[in-house]
Amino acid sequence: MSPRSLLGAVKAAAALATAAALALAAAPAHAAPSPDPSVWTQLSRTTQATGKYGYEGFAAAGGYGRTDTCVADPTAGGMGYHYVNPANIGSVDPQKPAALVYADGFTNAYTGTSSGGARKLVAVEWVVKDTGQTAPTLFGQTFQKGQLPGYFTLHAWLYKPNSAGLFAAWNPEVACPAV
Repeated sequence: MSPRSLLGAVKAAAALATAAALALAAAPAHAAPSPDPSVWTQLSRTTQATGKYGYEGFAAAGGYGRTDTCVADPTAGGMGYHYVNPANIGSVDPQKPAALVYADGFTNAYTGTSSGGARKLVAVEWVVKDTGQTAPTLFGQTFQKGQLPGYFTLHAWLYKPNSAGLFAAWNPEVACPAV
């Protein structure tokens, strides 16, 4: 192989490696067990609609009101702080979750950098009032009953990996500050 063609092959390999790394870095966070791969097509609409709220200061501009209570379960893990948009309660539209869920500072699973204690978007949640109907479904998942009395809920941990699963209510890696 000539030096010129070897250089071209090295450049092509470097370009491919860079493209692959960028593609992985841009993928939404998820954890095993993974949902059906077709779900990611629908969830991409959710990440497009909610990614702009990655910084908690932007949530208010989208109609999401801050709550100051960090929600956690002593054995299952945490959810974090919910920012609720009342206009989206009852929505099963992938682009209109009723709540954005933020957690206190954590280390980014992809970059290894710390958020320095600032709250970061970790999940989204749909909330539908329970009026005696069958639990709604979204992304092939049945909403859960009992997490919020009188409502059905569904979380999607799009921005922080969750070892309990993408649609689990609790994330073992999310902790609330001690009071």
